[in-house]
Amino acid sequence: MSDWAPSDLALRERFRGGAGVVDAALAPLGDDDLDHRSGDGWSPRMIAHHLADAEVHIYERLRQLLADPEPVSILYWDEARWAATPALRYESGPIAPSLDVFRAARAASVALLDELPATELDREGTHSTDGAFSVRHWLTMAAAHAEDHAAQITAAGAEAS
Repeated sequence: MSDWAPSDLALRERFRGGAGVVDAALAPLGDDDLDHRSGDGWSPRMIAHHLADAEVHIYERLRQLLADPEPVSILYWDEARWAATPALRYESGPIAPSLDVFRAARAASVALLDELPATELDREGTHSTDGAFSVRHWLTMAAAHAEDHAAQITAAGAEAS
């Protein structure tokens, strides 16, 4: 919205561009590259699945912050445990469905942000491990999330080549 501060608008645009950044990082990779684990132990395939799961949590957190009068239970989720759960197929599942989920959840959050008055950026809840957690803090973390993982995918792809 037009009442957002320039720094907040920049964060919203970074968030909006996150799916494109991930797509660009994945574009040059072949099927074999998807399974190359970088030094941190994560492969591009695993990251794609993580992005879907994380984006659903990101979307749900925004909605909780906006809907609940005093959200006090924004829960931590153990991403390493999810990645290690065989049934979730982080190491073997096709990435296209996960990328679809990531893009859809991101687009749904963008639609909310596009209509959000600036006053709502200060709405605050409590994260179960991080404490105070405002919509602006959510946006700051969420805007960086896809970019950070795109950089991780790019690095893994360079190592695989």
